[in-house]
Amino acid sequence: MKAIIVGGGIMGLATAWALARAGHEVELLEQGPLPNPLASSMDDHRLIRHPYGDHRGYARMIDDAYAAWDLLWGDLGQRLYAPTGTLALTGNGETWAARSAAVLAELGKPMTELRLAELPRRFPQLDTKGVERAFWIDTGGELFAQDIIAALARHLAQKPGVRLHPNTPVRTVDLERARVVIDSGATRDADIVVVAAGAWVGRLLPSLGRRLIPSRQIVAYFDLPDDQRAAWATAPMIIDKTGDVGLYLVPPAEGRGLKIGDHAFSRSGDPAGSRDASAAEIGPLLERCRSLLKGFERWRIARLKACFYTVTADERFVVEQQGAKGWVMSPCSGHGFKFGAVMGLELARTIVAGRDPAAHASWAAGLEGDRPT
Repeated sequence: MKAIIVGGGIMGLATAWALARAGHEVELLEQGPLPNPLASSMDDHRLIRHPYGDHRGYARMIDDAYAAWDLLWGDLGQRLYAPTGTLALTGNGETWAARSAAVLAELGKPMTELRLAELPRRFPQLDTKGVERAFWIDTGGELFAQDIIAALARHLAQKPGVRLHPNTPVRTVDLERARVVIDSGATRDADIVVVAAGAWVGRLLPSLGRRLIPSRQIVAYFDLPDDQRAAWATAPMIIDKTGDVGLYLVPPAEGRGLKIGDHAFSRSGDPAGSRDASAAEIGPLLERCRSLLKGFERWRIARLKACFYTVTADERFVVEQQGAKGWVMSPCSGHGFKFGAVMGLELARTIVAGRDPAAHASWAAGLEGDRPT
C-alpha cells in the first residue's frame, strides 16, 4: 500500500513511522522545513500524565501511550523522556484533581491525597495558601517534543520506501481518490491520504473549519535565580487549579527550560501570522505565578513562545475517515502530543487491517470502549 501524509508534526510523522515499520510505502509532505519551527509539535517539551478529570477514555489510554513511546524509543535508539511525577492542586471549589483521582482509582492507578500540612515540607518552592486539596501520582513526565520530531524525521529519512518532502505546500486534497495537488501544480496519487495538518487543516479542508479552530497560545520560559535551580530541577510537573487562572508548570528536566502556561484557549489567531508575543498576553497567568511560586519576583522571563493548538468544542480528538480513501487526523485541543505515538500506531493498524472507522473515531475521541479490533 502507498500512503500520502500531509503534515510533518508528531501525528503525521508517527503515522508515517507506523506505516513504514509495517512495510508500506509512505510519502510525507510538509509545507515548511522538517522539523518545522512553526508546527504545534515544536517546543522543548510536552507533558504526559494519568490525571485527566472526567475523561476516563484518555486516562485509560495513557498506558497504551507509554507502550507506544517505548516501541518508538526502541526504533530510535534513544529515550527522549524524563519522569517527574505529577502534583495536582485544587482550590476555589475546583474539583478536577478529585475527579481525576476517582477515575484513576477505578482504573487501578490510584493517586495519593496529600495532607495540606505536609505540602510546605515536600514542596517548599510553593506558596500553598488557597490550596484545598492536593493529589500526587508517581507517574507522568516530560516528552522532549522537538527532539522527538527531529529524531523521527532522521529515522524516517533512512527507511526504505519512505520519501519526505519538506517545503512542499499542498494546494488541494481529494480524499475520495487519494490525490493531492502541491503548489507547483504537480499531482500525487496513493491508496490512502492522511491529513495531519494541525492548525492549517481548515485551509485544506474548509468543511472542518468550524470544528477545528486554530487557537494562539502563549507559554513562558523562565531564568531561575541560582539558589532555586537545584530545587526546580528535581521538581514534579504541577497542575494548579486553585485560582481564577489554572496553570501547568513543566520543570527544567535534563537541562530543558522551566515552562509555564495555561489551558485557556484563545480560539483566535492566524497560524501563518506573526509569532511575536508579549508578557501582556499572559498577565493573569503571571499574576497567578506570583501568588503560587515563592521568590517569583526574582524570576526573569527568558522567552515567550506563541504556538497554535487546534481546538474542538469538547476538547476531544478528531481522527475520522473522510471520503473513500482519506483520513483526517487532529488529536488536538492542547493535549494531543502525549498520544502521538499511539495515535500513529493505531491509525496505521486501522488503515491496513480495515478496522471499523467509526470505532476508531470513537476510541480516538476518548469515549468509552477499547481500541478498535
